Amino acid sequence: MQLTIHQIDAFTSELFKGNYAAVIDVEAWLSDELMLQIGAENNVSETAFTCKQADGSFAIRWFSPLMEIDFCGHATLAAAFVLCEQHDVKQVTFHAPAVGELIINKNNDASFAMTFPKQAPSEAENIPSELFDGLSIQPIKVLKNQQAYFVIYENEEDVVHLKTDSSLLKTLYPLDVVATAKSTEYDFISRYFWPASGGDEDFVTGSIHTGLAPYWAQQLGKKSLSAYQASSRGGHMQCDVGDHTVTLTGRAVRYMQGTIYL
Repeated sequence: MQLTIHQIDAFTSELFKGNYAAVIDVEAWLSDELMLQIGAENNVSETAFTCKQADGSFAIRWFSPLMEIDFCGHATLAAAFVLCEQHDVKQVTFHAPAVGELIINKNNDASFAMTFPKQAPSEAENIPSELFDGLSIQPIKVLKNQQAYFVIYENEEDVVHLKTDSSLLKTLYPLDVVATAKSTEYDFISRYFWPASGGDEDFVTGSIHTGLAPYWAQQLGKKSLSAYQASSRGGHMQCDVGDHTVTLTGRAVRYMQGTIYL
């Protein structure tokens, strides 16, 4: 069996920036074990598998090098980039068990607008000591949603210079950690740490912005926000907050296309 694999840099218009994802479109699902093995072999933050459904939509699943992930924004963007190109369409609808229907639109400027369920964080209680001990700079506030602890900082320099102890943050599983602060160039910046689920630090994490954007929308009194994830590769997206959804708009570029031999 041969499968076509695409590697796409998401949330960037520059090659070697943003976050990379592999995309594999299949006619029928492979076994869970084989998809896990492919995700580990690819060794990118996520591999997205898509499978066309009878109604023309696509089921989508995401695999890190370690496990299947409930929801991944940048790999969804990468998958939409590939499918819009392959099928010459301007809209793709995905379905995933954890997040339901995801509608992705390709804009006239070649950016992609992805509408996701809002996952706003709330004040965290009974915060584990491992969270504070795992951070070199102590936050001014801690929130959480179903995905991560949100550690809020007074200024963006704290986020940029933050160091973490992955062995301690790993004990917080299934929750990851996102550090964030108000920014001068953007509305807010962030960094995302997920040592138990995929790696020490993710380059650009679309899914967590469904929680970050509602928080900063409330803090800043605006519904349209510019966001930057301050990893070593860096990535930018526009966030528009609705009553029940968050729309993330970003770009993507192709790195490569190849063949998997199984």
